Amino acid sequence: MIAANNPSLKSWVEVPPNSDFPIQNLPFGIFKTENLSPRVGVRIGNYVLDLKSLFVLGYLENTPFELSDFESPFLNQLMKTGKEGIRQLRNRISKLLNVNQKDLQSKQHHLEQVLIAIDNVEMCMPIQIGDYTDFYSSKEHATNVGMMFRDPANALLPNWLWIPVGYHGRASTVILSGQNIHRPKGQIKPNPEDNPIFAPSRMLDFELETAFITFEGKALGDSISTNEAEEFIFGKCLFNDWSARDIQSWEYVPLGPFLSKNFASSISPWIVTLDALQPFKVSGPIQDPAVLSYLEFEGEKSYDIHLEVLIQPEEKTESVICKSNYKYMYWNMSQQLAHHTVNGCNIRCGDMMGSGTISGSTPDSFGSMLELTWKGTKPLLLNDGTERKFIQDNDTVIMRGYCKNENVRIGFGEVKAKILPAK
Repeated sequence: MIAANNPSLKSWVEVPPNSDFPIQNLPFGIFKTENLSPRVGVRIGNYVLDLKSLFVLGYLENTPFELSDFESPFLNQLMKTGKEGIRQLRNRISKLLNVNQKDLQSKQHHLEQVLIAIDNVEMCMPIQIGDYTDFYSSKEHATNVGMMFRDPANALLPNWLWIPVGYHGRASTVILSGQNIHRPKGQIKPNPEDNPIFAPSRMLDFELETAFITFEGKALGDSISTNEAEEFIFGKCLFNDWSARDIQSWEYVPLGPFLSKNFASSISPWIVTLDALQPFKVSGPIQDPAVLSYLEFEGEKSYDIHLEVLIQPEEKTESVICKSNYKYMYWNMSQQLAHHTVNGCNIRCGDMMGSGTISGSTPDSFGSMLELTWKGTKPLLLNDGTERKFIQDNDTVIMRGYCKNENVRIGFGEVKAKILPAK
């Protein structure tokens, strides 16, 4: 067992019941305050542990890190130590926060420097993303989309059950939770019989996803196997890959999404390490036909992550519109990374891979408005009595996620953004 994952651990830092951030989690992020420059922090309960100050005070001696790793405005430099370095750091932090360890908790003057209430910090973009790839790995989602836009009798394209389909996205438009988004504009074709028009999107949608962040990979020309893949994955966050469905339906043949996807994608600020998620590994769906040899894997490679999506109209209450789970995904992260690199493509520290929309088999588990309202033909009723076919101006979309067993709950926090009118 990874020491920091011990379900019996308790922290001397107060952690509210059902918190996403018990001592068994310890996710990494970048924060700043009025007086502190951007730096690396770890979340525990409703506090952020300042790792730069912790290092300066001598609590992180004999770990493979330097001061510059913790005062960096992104996690990339910290991640250069790889899986073992991050595991050692997380274990050390866990030990310092353990209720039975007095080294830190007994020094009030140190606590005042290293422990900061979450309400007093501003979260920053955690990763400097070099490249971003989005996959299309939910069989239910791909089937639903195929039924709506192509032939219901042949909803899945011939290659879908053989390869983890993906496309290269736009890293510059990956933004942090809380940043508002203007409705995108582009070419749409409201009437199939008429020419396209240029207009703001009328079918703005979310996509319920998670994303994983990579450590430094192998050299150009080398591949990462499914058995090696998790050694190259730092952690996961929540991910909303915003989509303009009307722009998408007109542009996606023959080369796939472009302007319909690259205007904004929102991520949550805390990166939950893959180590912290190990107690929640499960088997994924049975893959039929049998995959090619380089996509074969051993053991459990999926994760039991409960997910939900909420819409909050301006100055109104939230409405839960979707409850889904990451374990429904047909293609797992190890297969996605193996496929991504099988041709010799080199991944780099800080690359991000989107899971693809996460949909289950029941209508309430569909991970997009496109599916939930079946292309607008079945509007959703919100708590305030209004209906939604797609996302309206001034709506806020919120996604939350967590893992839970009989001992521990590990959460991701939330990712949220408000849609503003088109510029």
